[in-house]
Amino acid sequence: MALTTIFRAFGLTIGQIGDPRFTRVLLVGVGLALALLVGASAGLIWLIDWLAGDTASLPLVGEINWLDDVFSWGAALVLMVLSVFLMVPVASAITSLFLDDVADAVEAVHYPAIPQGPRTPFWEALRDSVNFLGVIVGVNILALILYLVFAPVALFIFWAINGYLLGREYYTLAAMRRVGRTRARELRRKHALTIWAAGTLMAIPLSVPLLNLVVPILGAATFTHLYQMLPQGRPAPSSSPDHPR
Repeated sequence: MALTTIFRAFGLTIGQIGDPRFTRVLLVGVGLALALLVGASAGLIWLIDWLAGDTASLPLVGEINWLDDVFSWGAALVLMVLSVFLMVPVASAITSLFLDDVADAVEAVHYPAIPQGPRTPFWEALRDSVNFLGVIVGVNILALILYLVFAPVALFIFWAINGYLLGREYYTLAAMRRVGRTRARELRRKHALTIWAAGTLMAIPLSVPLLNLVVPILGAATFTHLYQMLPQGRPAPSSSPDHPR
C-alpha cells in the first residue's frame, strides 16, 4: 500500500487550490453540496410542519401551538447529524458530474504532456452519478445493522465501508477517462488496497461538518493524481471498443 503516494497526491491537490480553474470548480462544488443539504433540510422541516399542524391538543394540557416549532428545531438538529451520512452520497454525485473539469485542471498543470482526455457527455455522467448514488445509499442502509450492533466502533465501520465505495468509484472515474471501463476495473483490482486507503482517508473528513463541503472536489483531484502515479502496466489498445463510458 503506497501511503506516501496517497499523501503526495493530496499535497499536490492542496497546492493547486489557488488555480483559477480549480477554484471555480471547487466553489461550484461547494455551492452545489450546500444547496443540496439546505434543500434537504428545508424539505424535512416543511414535512414535519405539515404533519404536526399549527396546533395540537394534549390531555390535561389543552391546545398548544408551539409543538411544530419544537419538531422543526429537532428536525434541524437531527439533519445536522445526518449530514455526516448524507455527504457521502452527495460527494459521489458531485464528483461524477465535475470529474472532467477537475481532471482537466489537474492534468493541465501537473501532466501537460498528456493529451486532454475525452469529456463525458452530461447525461452519461448524470446516469453514472445516479447509479452510484443508489449503490452507496443502499449499502449504507444495509450497514445500519452493523452500526447498531457495533455502536462503539460504528464510525470506524462507516469510514471503512464508505472509504471502499468512494475509492472504488473515484479511481474508476479517473481511470475510465484514459483507458476505458474494462481496463479501469483491472487497474482498480491491482491497486485495491491503496485505493481503499485513499478512499477511507477521504471518508474521514466527510464526517466533519463544513469541511465535508470541499472534500468531493479535492477527492476527485487526488484520485486523478493517483491514477497517474500508480503503475498502470500494459496500456489499453488505442483501438479498443471500450471507450470511456
